[in-house]
Amino acid sequence: MLPVARHQAILDAVQRERVVRVSDLAQQLGVSLMTVRRDIEVLEEGGRLERIHGGAKIPGDTSTHEPGFDLKSTQLTAEKRAIAVEAASLVQEGMAVGLSAGTTTWALAKELVNGPQITVVTNSVRIADLFHHAASAGSARYSSTVILIGGERTPSDALVGPIATGALKQLHLDVLFLGVHGMDAHAGFTTPNLLEAETDRAFVAAARKTVVLADHTKWGMLGMSSIASLDDVDEVITDSGLGPEAQRQIRDNTTLRVVPVQVAP
Repeated sequence: MLPVARHQAILDAVQRERVVRVSDLAQQLGVSLMTVRRDIEVLEEGGRLERIHGGAKIPGDTSTHEPGFDLKSTQLTAEKRAIAVEAASLVQEGMAVGLSAGTTTWALAKELVNGPQITVVTNSVRIADLFHHAASAGSARYSSTVILIGGERTPSDALVGPIATGALKQLHLDVLFLGVHGMDAHAGFTTPNLLEAETDRAFVAAARKTVVLADHTKWGMLGMSSIASLDDVDEVITDSGLGPEAQRQIRDNTTLRVVPVQVAP
């Protein structure tokens, strides 16, 4: 593919998705990561997009874009499953477990369906449905109790707002597994949705232990609203794609688990 055709394809993807990743573009275009990075540099110099860590976005675009659940659930599936398997090892029989909305926490829910009998508190319709259908079909080894809090539904299928935060203030969780939109050394853990950030903060306040589940592409991504600083959580579980400098900055603030991932070509 000629450079001019690649550039147009990249611009089309940015316009369509608002935020794109170098790895996804390289796979779509059938070229190397380095080629895509060079193309992004050229396009940024021309003011046609803005380069971010691991990808590109619409120039001057605000940090309020929230991709839908269906799109995110098809991305980085190997990384999310590896993180989910590691997180599941922290769950024990009888625990009260919080699962915030998101595709990585959804991946964890799929591991927990056949795990120990627990009480799950979630603001994710998808996660609640997953446990419900498994129990109805008789495919779950145990029948865990699921509490779905109410609220206003977001594009990521999270229930948020005053009803959600009010419910969480009455609960006490052994551990919270928190999905996030972005991680940043200064802004901490963020989301594009103001109400979701408020609900996630209520989740953190209700939990004895908070574990953030985030794949490596979340580093450098910045949502408009902060949920917590890096040192406000007890642990971060990510995949081996996270760079050494990012790992160092997280470890300076909290415990970090890095799980190896082998992605099929």
